[in-house]
Amino acid sequence: SDPAAKALWESFMNLKQKEAVMEARRHLVEAASRENLPIKMSMGEVTPEQLSSYIKLFRNNLKALENHCGLLQLVLAAVQTLKHPQTSKWDNFLAFERLLLQTIGESEMPSVLNQLLPMIKSYNERTKDDYTCEDFLVLLVYIYSVVGEIKSGKELDAAEEEVKKALVKAICDEPEPSPLLQKIT
Repeated sequence: SDPAAKALWESFMNLKQKEAVMEARRHLVEAASRENLPIKMSMGEVTPEQLSSYIKLFRNNLKALENHCGLLQLVLAAVQTLKHPQTSKWDNFLAFERLLLQTIGESEMPSVLNQLLPMIKSYNERTKDDYTCEDFLVLLVYIYSVVGEIKSGKELDAAEEEVKKALVKAICDEPEPSPLLQKIT
């Protein structure tokens, strides 16, 4: 029921990450100021540590915690998300998705699939920064959904066959397939 929390939630849903995090800082600063907490507004990039330090100001003030509970929960969730070890991987994933969209606009589907192929790695070949089988399935569904009508032909058939082989090998090499992969297979 907190209007500031509702507004921040809307920001998280509709703004770019950087803008949403700046909005979180702004809301925290306003809330701390209303509660007469000793907050120092800093400029520049917003870090998870900075947000955490702002949240800690509310820790010993039960009334302030109660008044801004929804806002604090949302900002804590944002901090946890920003500190998550997979965050940079997902940032790279989104950048790769944009690159694929650009490639789709400039060339045919076989070249897009050929761009994906070397990145499909089996469990033993993957590092923590490589994409999983599920990641590739998401990308493939996305690509095929945005590409529209596809001109079939030998080149496309060959590229699709290579991607299928690589994905089947990668899925079969999974020591503990996720529930989604188990359901698909």
